[in-house]
Amino acid sequence: MFSADAAEARGAQIWPISWTRREDPVDLTPGEREAWVVSQVEPVLNELGDPQAGSSPLLIGKSLGSHAAVIAMKRMLPAVWLTPLLTADPVVAALRQATAPCLLVGGTADPFWDGPLARQLSAYVLEVEGANHGMYVPGPLASSASVLGQVATVVEEFLDGVLWPTTPARDVDLG
Repeated sequence: MFSADAAEARGAQIWPISWTRREDPVDLTPGEREAWVVSQVEPVLNELGDPQAGSSPLLIGKSLGSHAAVIAMKRMLPAVWLTPLLTADPVVAALRQATAPCLLVGGTADPFWDGPLARQLSAYVLEVEGANHGMYVPGPLASSASVLGQVATVVEEFLDGVLWPTTPARDVDLG
């Protein structure tokens, strides 16, 4: 959803992660999913080493990737969570304990989204009326494309206004 593009345009280096498990992670329990996601994301962060002065990795994840919120919480990393799984207790617990800013993006027609809870967990929330888990809204596709533009704008505003108000950040991890 253009989040990595927004970060890269601000000078960040992108480290995309491709899930390596062949079985469907939906068949795992929430705790097993969290452990599996952590096992995919942590090695990439460890490869980055210690952040340089004034830089910090930013986690960007969608849906299943929001199980990496526990990493963001433990490492005090900022994050952008697109359609986070707010029905998964491990995700909510990590977001509740997080100290770094995070942007939460979801839609009211997404069964995994909880708007009131999202607003309790973060000061930075975009909730799109009628959007489902894919951020599609009913009606013409142009309406869903407009949602994509709205998400991109909010991500840019979060990066420019909250995380990197003067200069670009460094490394970005797509979880």
